[in-house]
Amino acid sequence: MNFTLTPAASRFIRLMLRSDGGPTSGFRLLLSPGGCSGLSADISVKAAPEPGDAIVERDGVRLFLPAQSRLLLDGVTIDFADNAAQTGLVFREARAVSCGTLAPVDLVQLQ
Repeated sequence: MNFTLTPAASRFIRLMLRSDGGPTSGFRLLLSPGGCSGLSADISVKAAPEPGDAIVERDGVRLFLPAQSRLLLDGVTIDFADNAAQTGLVFREARAVSCGTLAPVDLVQLQ
């Protein structure tokens, strides 16, 4: 699985795990294809992985990733933005095609 988790995204996920989880909790990230902008995402803190989830540890955080999410994350950078225009996780893929244009795009932003 080839994806990058930025330090800002790692901090955000660790904060969520500390707030809502216990020592064995993980951050479940369910991605789905959606629209010409890329992906839609459902995130949650879970006490244990669901059946079929892979447990992936990155930068000190435990991620629970369903099979579909593992496929969609290939080549993606997961970042966290907190500014006047947006707050939340942002998924970027340099090869993404957005409505017929080949260019780096933000795939999804969770607010």
